Amino acid sequence: MPVAKIIIIGAGVMGQGLAEAVSSSGNEVILMDKTTKLAERGIKGIAESIDREIHKWGLTQSDKKAILARVFPSSDLSQAEDAETILEAIPEDLDKKRSLFEKLDTICKPDAVLITNTGTLSISEIAAVTERPGKIIGMHFLNPVTKIPLVEIVKGLKTDDETFQKAVEFAELLNKKWITVIEYPGYVTTRIIVPLLNEAMHVLMEGVATADDIDEAMKLGFGFNVGPLTLADMMGLDVVMSWMENLIEELSEHKYNPCPLLRKLVRAGHLGVKTGKGFFEYDADGERISPKSTTE
Repeated sequence: MPVAKIIIIGAGVMGQGLAEAVSSSGNEVILMDKTTKLAERGIKGIAESIDREIHKWGLTQSDKKAILARVFPSSDLSQAEDAETILEAIPEDLDKKRSLFEKLDTICKPDAVLITNTGTLSISEIAAVTERPGKIIGMHFLNPVTKIPLVEIVKGLKTDDETFQKAVEFAELLNKKWITVIEYPGYVTTRIIVPLLNEAMHVLMEGVATADDIDEAMKLGFGFNVGPLTLADMMGLDVVMSWMENLIEELSEHKYNPCPLLRKLVRAGHLGVKTGKGFFEYDADGERISPKSTTE
């Protein structure tokens, strides 16, 4: 059943996934970015994502047409003035998020729910720049949004119960299983997975084993569906590195210090599946095309 106006701010990979998920639930959504061209590029990314599912017989051309018809590009932040739900999905940068929420606070109606998608940042610190800290909440979705069934719902120090309930309803609208998390750097998923990914990268950098063998060991030995290096590529190496940098700044624990190999790949623009190259190489459909890692 269609619900009130929903806006996704940030038309990158995460924003695209969120917009696709909202539209797939039968609801219209505005996908917003700094320019309409960027938002339109985001919708093109959604179309490409759907094409991959069509290729795998997961969706049909009719599904594609219906999903895309419910997603509208925009760069006009004032469109948020009558929205019920605004979900921010810009890069993991505290200052940029705080700046955006400060603007939204002056635009959005008093009872609007403002959601930040973050895996490491403080909800309370973001909410502090607004006059409505009770209406700010975190929802940490994992990439790819349309395939990962989990979302972490994170209450800030002043998030009120009504806002939490609306976040739960939004999660259920997207058919996600949700867990409640007390605000703390890294929450549950990021805090646990980051050291594992970092250690796998160190093992590769030190020449202990190949990327393929590292991933195979974790799949066969511990029941992982995908290996840690493939997982990092799927998440986006720039995203993983930003998580690490935020966690080491907050917690000062060496296990979160980004592996030099990760920094090298990110600086080279090799960000994983989304750029076609990370620890492995990928085709336009996000499938592996090289039997060897790109770092060997």
